[in-house]
Amino acid sequence: MSIIVKPIITEKMTSQGEKSNRFGFVVDKTANKVQIKNAVEKLYGVSVESVNTQNYLGKMKSRNTTQGVVVGRVNQVKKAIVTLKEGETIDFYASI
Repeated sequence: MSIIVKPIITEKMTSQGEKSNRFGFVVDKTANKVQIKNAVEKLYGVSVESVNTQNYLGKMKSRNTTQGVVVGRVNQVKKAIVTLKEGETIDFYASI
């Protein structure tokens, strides 16, 4: 089971990567900070300074159908914001 699900590539995370050397990842819900740190260091070959995690509850969604109202929830996600040591960076577009 992989700890890192995918990187977060948004405008805000790209600017944080350029300015303050912070990168975001969607991670497994059961992963802790030490496991996330080791996975990023192993996968990208960088030195991690700190890891901050955020648990997001999925939004409630509803829609009207011919059978009535269908209510559901968007999947829950855990995000990790990883700060790298000075002078190191991750290039997500290198493999394209």
